[in-house]
Amino acid sequence: MVKELKKQVLLANLALPEQGLVKYTWGNVSARDPETGLVVIKPSGVPYEDMTEDDMVVLDMDGQVVQGSLRPSSDAPTHLALYQAFPQIGGIVHTHSPEATAWAQAGMDIPLYGTTHADHFADAIPCARPLTAEEINGEYEKNTGLVMIETIKARDIDVMHVPAMLCASHGCFTWGKDAMDAVMNAGVLEEVARMARLTRLINPQVKPAADALRDKHFYRKHGANAYYGQAKK
Repeated sequence: MVKELKKQVLLANLALPEQGLVKYTWGNVSARDPETGLVVIKPSGVPYEDMTEDDMVVLDMDGQVVQGSLRPSSDAPTHLALYQAFPQIGGIVHTHSPEATAWAQAGMDIPLYGTTHADHFADAIPCARPLTAEEINGEYEKNTGLVMIETIKARDIDVMHVPAMLCASHGCFTWGKDAMDAVMNAGVLEEVARMARLTRLINPQVKPAADALRDKHFYRKHGANAYYGQAKK
């Protein structure tokens, strides 16, 4: 299972530059094996064009390397904090994609202005509070995860209905049922961030879409009675 997971994580990481979501080494993807609890993550600072399946690093939930010769992504403690808090998450992506990161640097949620957003996310994309100096100078990466968890719990967010978070003055994280699902959410996040920015430029007084329209579009794809797409065989 771990060998297959390493392949999936490599392909998910390679999808980030292919989709224009990262430049240089500015991002990472991980995935968690639900049976063993082991996490596979991108190695730190390795260019995407040079990465191989064998470069992927396998961690236990305490962050100890159990397989691999390279150092794991420096963001590994953030990923692990999210996995520990929300077992339903199977894959996590971190990027500094420019549109979403612009909202993060502004310290603002991305409002739900229309149906493109609502088709994928059930509400606004939250921006977590800035870390304190003590949190930055302590276990910075772990605290980044803990502040996201704090935001999710304080706002009573369903993590699988709003699988994305902005980190103030930093970047963004998305997650999903597996690594490629998290990559797709990262791509959608970047698109809705761009649309929201353009919408506010056209009409600075714009209001979020009506709740009824939001719910219709989200639950027709994701609800118990979803009817978007084809029936699963």
